Amino acid sequence: MLIRVAPLEPPYESEVDVQLRSMMPPGVEPIALFRTFAKNLPMAAAMQPWGRYLLGKNLSVGVRDREIVIDRTCARCGCEYEWGVHVAFFADRAALTPAQISSLTHGNADDWCWETDRDRQLIGLADALHDDGDINDGLWKEMTAVFTEAQLLDLVMLCGWYHTISFTAKAARVQLEAGAPTFRSVVR
Repeated sequence: MLIRVAPLEPPYESEVDVQLRSMMPPGVEPIALFRTFAKNLPMAAAMQPWGRYLLGKNLSVGVRDREIVIDRTCARCGCEYEWGVHVAFFADRAALTPAQISSLTHGNADDWCWETDRDRQLIGLADALHDDGDINDGLWKEMTAVFTEAQLLDLVMLCGWYHTISFTAKAARVQLEAGAPTFRSVVR
């Protein structure tokens, strides 16, 4: 697949360099997606606070919940790029097993590897929003027994954000990061 929007390459203009450095942990080179976003610098700057919130300590759900929703959403959107970035950087922190990563990519909430209703509900939320743009009353009721309203709002917004990220990465044809896993690398 040919790249449609080529990521910026160094050396960067000073304003771009400042923006890219602010989007990455200290000492880590900017990923291709961020270098693509930086082609529209006002957009990249506007996106940053929301992205930082979703990946930061103020999000009302923990890393595991967050990464289940992100990985499932990106897989369902067919966005191997963003899925691979998150699996590479966060799967260990989220305590996702190889079987769970495979299930998030190729399986469903009923797979044997999911031991908690909470995890299955998160997958159900991502699937429902992807398939229907809504969550049915039954799943919503189940989730209100486990998650607060603030957490449910965060989860719905998280799923929607990663639809947007997936759509952008796919449409721009952002190439996979070196060493990132692929959908094929997590066998069913």
